[in-house]
Amino acid sequence: MPRRHHAALLLAALLCGQTVALADECPAAGEWRRQGEAVAPDALLRELAEQRVVLLGEQHERLAHHRWQLHTLAALHGHQPNLAIGLEMLPREAQPALDAWVAGELDETAFLESSDWHDAWGYDPDLYLPILHFARMHRVPLVALNVTPELRRRLATEGWEEVPAAERHGLTAPAPASPEYRTLLTETYAEHPSETAVPGGFERFIDAQLVWDRAMAEGLADASEHSPLVVGLMGEGHVRHGHGVPHQLDALGITAQRTLLAWSPDQECPPPAAIADALFGLGDEARHEPASPMRLGVMIVPDPAGVRVARVEPDSVAQASGLHEDDIISAAAGRPLGSPGELIDLVRRQAPGTLLPLEVVRDGEIRELLARFPGEAP
Repeated sequence: MPRRHHAALLLAALLCGQTVALADECPAAGEWRRQGEAVAPDALLRELAEQRVVLLGEQHERLAHHRWQLHTLAALHGHQPNLAIGLEMLPREAQPALDAWVAGELDETAFLESSDWHDAWGYDPDLYLPILHFARMHRVPLVALNVTPELRRRLATEGWEEVPAAERHGLTAPAPASPEYRTLLTETYAEHPSETAVPGGFERFIDAQLVWDRAMAEGLADASEHSPLVVGLMGEGHVRHGHGVPHQLDALGITAQRTLLAWSPDQECPPPAAIADALFGLGDEARHEPASPMRLGVMIVPDPAGVRVARVEPDSVAQASGLHEDDIISAAAGRPLGSPGELIDLVRRQAPGTLLPLEVVRDGEIRELLARFPGEAP
């Protein structure tokens, strides 16, 4: 129920001489909640440490979420020191880099290069490095759960039988989506209008999401054969309401699992029922969050000539600069582009109020565009 409705209810109750307790709508800062009730952290963590898989959902760019993940990992490690950490952030091809990092063989720069972090994930590695250092310090195994976007697309469009098992890491077909999950994915799909014109695009979108969920679930299941507890870090959309990865884990026979989310005062209160097995209350962390990085406002995909613009967000820097869907950005700031990660890194390092020259190929012609970034990061 929106907060303004609660304010109206409170006023009405006061006029009638009644008392209304509304302070418990959201988890208080530092409080764990289960089924709407406060739960003692020590009891909850003991229970969590006895599971095979625990999933910590995140909002990728929220520093507070990653701090919460680190603290929760440290608490679970105290109960179960032989745990492993599964990462959505990297595909299985990056596993050697993760192993070398945990073994202390790579510094930060070498790890980011060896794992191809910027192309594989793209989000600021500084958000994740404290967790990675925790794993290395305690020699906690790190497990790459994901597969490359190219493989997800192949499996979703060509079908499982057409992709050799050796090329799909032995993945099995995902369990069908529940009706509730399909509804949620429909809402997500509606936010990508450029894809709706493709015949069969919606079903391919669903299939690709299921492949993504299944890949991570199987990565967690495989890791749980070697570690008594595997803690998976992934976007909260893969975790909420037991859809996504939890659903695929169930299909794989792993029922000893729990889902956890961090909950902020600016989110829906009270939280939706059964959104996770437990919620942790964050305080107002806004002033502690780093400034948002500059954004171009495009979805980009690899292309032999640079990077291709798959979508241009409305009211974005990209739209104002004249970028169009299907443009090929071949160079930025005079540097040829070989991957999306290179452009992402350049944009992130732009200072407020600066210009980024872009070389764009459109309809076979080369154009020069200027991306003008606002004076303050949005």
